[in-house]
Amino acid sequence: MNNALVTGCRRQQRCLPAIAACALLVFGNAHSAGLRVAVNGNGKPATDAVVSLHSRASAADVRPRRASIDQRAAQFVPRVTVVPVGTPIRFPNSDNVRHQVYSFSAAKRFELPLYAGQPAAAVVFATPGVVELGCSIHDWMLAYVVVVDTPYYGVTDASGRSRIDAPAGTYTLRVWHPELAGGKPHEETVALPGGTLEKAVSLSLARSAQPATLADDKVRALQEKFRRLKDKR
Repeated sequence: MNNALVTGCRRQQRCLPAIAACALLVFGNAHSAGLRVAVNGNGKPATDAVVSLHSRASAADVRPRRASIDQRAAQFVPRVTVVPVGTPIRFPNSDNVRHQVYSFSAAKRFELPLYAGQPAAAVVFATPGVVELGCSIHDWMLAYVVVVDTPYYGVTDASGRSRIDAPAGTYTLRVWHPELAGGKPHEETVALPGGTLEKAVSLSLARSAQPATLADDKVRALQEKFRRLKDKR
């Protein structure tokens, strides 16, 4: 083989890793971005706020995933769950008493008859929206499933913060919280460049952003609706 050709091949082999690394840096940074959101409600960090990024392109990238909401110490765990459309959710009962899970929300109406352990099947959440969960046996049990048409979402932690990784681009940022005054989510347009964008959102909450532990007016109203519908059967 020609010596010049051999030398050229060897040089090309040595350069390939460097070329690949440069391409990864250039194209990866151009197409990846992050959003750090700090949410406060009435001036305090808002735990359990759902933050999500929406666009026409993100709606096309939605893929269902598996999820589970447990029942422990007569509470739903977690209190707030966010899932992409089409996701099946299981509702295991880890308590030593039976529960009857139900929802009358427009985004998903269902009822799991009184049971312990594992229910017969998962419940599929196919429509975007907020689904309120209750238990017909224990009035204080209340939880939420937020169904979104995007793969880019998160739930704020105890410090009111969440991070979303998404491709660079322009999105509608949506922020929802169980105690949001009026119930309508906060929305605004955000442009994600390469790198990470910091964003602060202030919400007006109907009451403290702490998880409910006792029955309140919302729970009692949900229970009363359940009883009226059961009486009509």
